[in-house]
Amino acid sequence: MKLILVVVLTTAIAAIGITLSLILSQRQAARDRALSIISGNKLQDATGKPSDKNDPNKRRAALARKLKESEQEEKDDKKKKEKGKSTMRELIQQAGFDFPVSYYYILSIVSAAAFTIGAFSLGFPRIVIAMISIIGFFGFPRLVLFLLTKRRQKKFLEDFADALEAMMRLLKAGMPMNEAVKMCAKEFEGPIGEEMSRIYELQKIGTPLGEAAVLVAKRMPIPEMRMFATGLLIQQQTGSSLSDILGNLAKVIRSRFQLKRKVKALSAEAKSSAGIIAAMPPLVALGLNTFNPGYIDIIFETRSGHIGLACFGLWMFTGMVIMWKMSNFKV
Repeated sequence: MKLILVVVLTTAIAAIGITLSLILSQRQAARDRALSIISGNKLQDATGKPSDKNDPNKRRAALARKLKESEQEEKDDKKKKEKGKSTMRELIQQAGFDFPVSYYYILSIVSAAAFTIGAFSLGFPRIVIAMISIIGFFGFPRLVLFLLTKRRQKKFLEDFADALEAMMRLLKAGMPMNEAVKMCAKEFEGPIGEEMSRIYELQKIGTPLGEAAVLVAKRMPIPEMRMFATGLLIQQQTGSSLSDILGNLAKVIRSRFQLKRKVKALSAEAKSSAGIIAAMPPLVALGLNTFNPGYIDIIFETRSGHIGLACFGLWMFTGMVIMWKMSNFKV
């Protein structure tokens, strides 16, 4: 028995270590890609030569300062999330809603009641009913917000490059930046129109353009929006051509979006294979129990069966996490 417990603990520690190493390596790779993308841009004056105003050393210093500030903001956001302050409000805003947090908790109570009634009507044990109620209150509403946020971000990215190119053309035609933002807010629908309209409203009350973009980036926390806000902040300090910045940023965002589509298409087979492999053991167990009732009851009724089931679940979870990390690439 002690040997089995040692094996289970060792397996759990190994699984946690593998998962953490994969997550940390992906975060470091994403940060390196962002640094290479931003540091590769070159600003020039009308003669085609780097001007004193756009000196590479000054640009690198400004870029390093902005990156340091963004990292500090990310650390502050993580501290807030750990403390649980205003996290739910941010999730609601990212999903595109503006209702108060109390309304969300009322809907969570309704969801928990519906889950509880459904579980009670199906005749589940009390412990299972309690667990389903907890899932209905804490899990299901957050899952809905998460899915709505991802769908909104996907729709935002589909039109973001076009919106930047439209602003670039308006700036080259002689229109000021605030009017270009206003025109994009009118011409584009959905998340693009909402966020550009919010930037314009913040400008009307005296907020600088870069700071307004940073505030809106908190409602749309994706790398492309952070790059847009960082580019505007650097432009305010270096005085470079805003139309060139928007044009280069639109090209980068369009390339990233195309690469994401390509990665999704290439990894579709791996994802389907992972889903089939993960679904096979439960489906086989269900089939055995259906055609030969009582055949696998020993797994649920004996202590050794419980330990084997726990090891099976742990390894299945580890394999699913590894396969998910291998087939999901952050561009």
